[in-house]
Amino acid sequence: MSARPVLIWGAGAIGGILGAYLARAGRAVHMVDIVPEHVKAMRTSGLRIEGPVEEFTQVLPASTPEELTGTYEIIILAVKAHVTEAALEMLLPHLAPGGYVVSAQNGLNERVIAARIGAENTVGCFVNYGADWLEPGRILFGNRAAVAVGELDGQITDRAREVHALLSVLEPEAVLTDNIWGYLWGKMGYGALLFCTALTPDSMSDAMARPEHREVYARLGHEVMSLAAAEGVTPLGFNGFDPDAFRAGDRAAIDASMDKMVAHNRKTAKTHSGIWRDLAVRKRRTEVDAQIGVMVGLGHTHGIEVPALARMVELIHDIEEGRRTQSANLVTEMLPLCT
Repeated sequence: MSARPVLIWGAGAIGGILGAYLARAGRAVHMVDIVPEHVKAMRTSGLRIEGPVEEFTQVLPASTPEELTGTYEIIILAVKAHVTEAALEMLLPHLAPGGYVVSAQNGLNERVIAARIGAENTVGCFVNYGADWLEPGRILFGNRAAVAVGELDGQITDRAREVHALLSVLEPEAVLTDNIWGYLWGKMGYGALLFCTALTPDSMSDAMARPEHREVYARLGHEVMSLAAAEGVTPLGFNGFDPDAFRAGDRAAIDASMDKMVAHNRKTAKTHSGIWRDLAVRKRRTEVDAQIGVMVGLGHTHGIEVPALARMVELIHDIEEGRRTQSANLVTEMLPLCT
């Protein structure tokens, strides 16, 4: 597999797995990461992909941002949503004229990227496979899941096909779509539910299975889907998430959707969300402001009440700053907002 080299900026859970698969298939890739020990491991002993999907080790060319030289026509951005702007400033000197950036992230970061470099230089991407960065040189690949790519304006272009071919190396069922915003907004709804599971010490499936908390999950999904409608977007479902059910507030359909999501997440070796891992294991800031905080801001813009989303942001901040600990009681506290 030979073609234009790919720069992957962020070699964590998402970017690391993608880079390892591409390199193993013969594609020229170069990894960038801010953790020197991780960079050293990738280019010496190799990046170890572990878990039930597949296990292998791949040596990868890698640099810290300070070490990187040269320019690339294809840059895949795979960093946490809240560091998107800072990462963009570092990578832009390495974006070749006529090149483009692909956002393989959670959230609506395509908006941030397009505002900085133009929609004509931005490609949308949706990933939902389960992965965790374990330590330098080790990443867990927990499960396969939906992947999609598309232009922000819905056109099917040669470069969108090129990115689709790249993602298909990792996920053979990757989708080339004319509605990438539908996938991204669907992920926003699903992501809101995952943030709620991270308020607790429970796994994603155990937290979503609690019948006493279903009203909270229903309300969170409804608020996000209402914002999508206000934005003129038709969200798409995936891996059990049913955007229409949450938009309509149809409790029977919501319960059926959540049962499917519970079943999906019981099949993965990644039992807890990346948000939970940031809070419980890595003890660092989450993406809550760059994802759910953005939703609260859109609520103000459109005049739509989003009390559950707003309260969840506050609770995540409380955990981040040590004022509260993860507990199912935090979800219980949100129930009065769901009437």
